[in-house]
Amino acid sequence: MNIPTLNDLAEAVATALPVASLGGLNDDALLAVARQVEALGRSIDALRVATAGEIAARSRTEDGPAGLAARKGCRSANELLQRLTQISSATGATRLGLAALTRPGTALSGVRMPAKFDHVRAALETGELGVDAAVALIKNLAPLQDRVHPDALDAAEKELVAAATGTSPDSSVPASADEIRIQASVWRATLDPDGLEPDEAHAMAKRGFRLGPERNGLVPVSGGLLPEAAGRVRRLFDAYLTPTTAPAFLHEEELADKNAAQDSRTKDQQRHDILIGVLDAMARSGDTPSVGGAAPTVLVTVRAEDLETGGAGYADGVESPLSPMTVEQLVCAGGIQKVVIGRNGRVLKLGSAERCFTAPQRRAITARDGGCLIPGCSIPAGWCEVHHVVPAAAGGPTHPDNGVLLCWFHHRTIDTSGWVIRMRAGAPEVQAPPWLDHTRRWRPASKSRTAAATRVSAHHSRP
Repeated sequence: MNIPTLNDLAEAVATALPVASLGGLNDDALLAVARQVEALGRSIDALRVATAGEIAARSRTEDGPAGLAARKGCRSANELLQRLTQISSATGATRLGLAALTRPGTALSGVRMPAKFDHVRAALETGELGVDAAVALIKNLAPLQDRVHPDALDAAEKELVAAATGTSPDSSVPASADEIRIQASVWRATLDPDGLEPDEAHAMAKRGFRLGPERNGLVPVSGGLLPEAAGRVRRLFDAYLTPTTAPAFLHEEELADKNAAQDSRTKDQQRHDILIGVLDAMARSGDTPSVGGAAPTVLVTVRAEDLETGGAGYADGVESPLSPMTVEQLVCAGGIQKVVIGRNGRVLKLGSAERCFTAPQRRAITARDGGCLIPGCSIPAGWCEVHHVVPAAAGGPTHPDNGVLLCWFHHRTIDTSGWVIRMRAGAPEVQAPPWLDHTRRWRPASKSRTAAATRVSAHHSRP
């Protein structure tokens, strides 16, 4: 390896596209640069992991004072990496742990042995797989090495690497690291269902909720929740934090999208206030808000002719008119109830609700979809709206076979973002925009864990 060449390469990267010049790029050029920079970064990360592994191999404890780290005055390979590269201890541990499982071995005869996770190693070395996805994959599969047949573990690793690199027969769109973590957890549960019990027994013994002594006017809270208990708590927070019904609690990005007022509270402060509000509501009536049971009620008035031709609407308590796109989104999510008002302002006729998915229909769609259908979107089902795939105005029925879950943002932009949704025998499929997937291949869209388990079982049963 030519060290001066590497120095020249580093200088060339720094000067090829100065950071200050990014603002002058058009949208397509910016996205192209982002993709290329990330690809370059994955190649660099592969070298980072490999060099960390080589340093660790030369710094073995059994080598004593002759080891590389010891000779450089460091207690471990991690400390040497930190001093050499200015990375954190956690980053060093991640690189060393990944290197230990992806570094090829050598037999006593001198023959090169494959790495414990050789598919991950190969994808890392070619720059197809990022460190985040590799760690997510290995963290779930590594505990199975002594519990699962090597062939089954190899098949799981191969399928997950294919999903992460976009080479899976199911999809040509690379899965994100978060998606790989979820898929890997499903593989782990499928290959070793009995292995979940010791983890749950340990968690059961460690569960707890504690209120500490008051300090500086605050009572500290600590402890740990079982996953199913945490799910219930998150569900309560979802009821209040849902972007459609509670703009005061939105994340900063969502606040910008909805033109809502910025909330000066931190997220932790918001959750604190939500918890107090929930306790007050329970103390008064025992009722808690419903998110999944019915669409949020937003009172919007629009003239009948404007509704048909795409005119503006008006929301109660909002001065600015709503665009036709916003009106259509609200109609799609919440339906229509026709109210006929006379010239003198009197309510003359009140019609029944139309084009509104019922609570049982929404529950069925939630069970099928599992969250916002757009790949890479992590908005949970409780925050999502039900979208008519074929618009009701075009004759699309209000039926689970024509309804899918989309988060507020993807629902608002579904006609302009390039994502396309279709129903195939009652199951949703999505097509990525051309800039993301030039093949325009349709892929199954459900994020339901049961659907993921079915796909894993299908892969696992392949000869």
